[in-house]
Amino acid sequence: MNKWLVLFLFTIILLVGCTSMDDEHFQSQPTQATSQPTKTPTQSPDRAPSSTDSDSIVYTNKQYGFQFSLPESWKGYSIVNSHWEGNAMDKNVSKQTSETGPILSIRDPRWTEQKPRQDIPIMVFTINQWESLLREEFFIGAAAIQPSELGQNDKYVFAIPSRYNFAYPPGYEEVDKILQSGPLKPFNSLLAHPQLKNE
Repeated sequence: MNKWLVLFLFTIILLVGCTSMDDEHFQSQPTQATSQPTKTPTQSPDRAPSSTDSDSIVYTNKQYGFQFSLPESWKGYSIVNSHWEGNAMDKNVSKQTSETGPILSIRDPRWTEQKPRQDIPIMVFTINQWESLLREEFFIGAAAIQPSELGQNDKYVFAIPSRYNFAYPPGYEEVDKILQSGPLKPFNSLLAHPQLKNE
């Protein structure tokens, strides 16, 4: 009787020991996920940046009151100052200068003397000058084609010359694309400029 009891107890102890060894074996093995790994969506490299990207360059002119947004590739741009002249036709005088005003040309930083690139020329008019130009009281350039308005504030109108890219220099397509995005944002000017007439 005692022999059977001892044998029974020995069998139970043996079974319990084997079970705990199996548990330890399985617990020591690395677990494998049954589900597929989650893929984090990434931005496509050819996705065009939006117009509100923080890396855009903004030229601010407080004198006339406007801002002009440029792509990041224009970082290091420069401003080239020149002027426009308006000519009134007269029966007695074949041609005379009647109006003048500044041109602020934003120059591509990749521009060199050896390889000039397309500037972005911004003509500045007083409100009176612009209205006079629209009434064809004077003309700018031999072709007599009016500039295209980019915007205006309380004192000035900003425009792009009608044939600013007639020579098609390198970069003219990029400038055309910039202009199509509506880059100029006017604000009320802080200072009048002495070069401009009809203030």
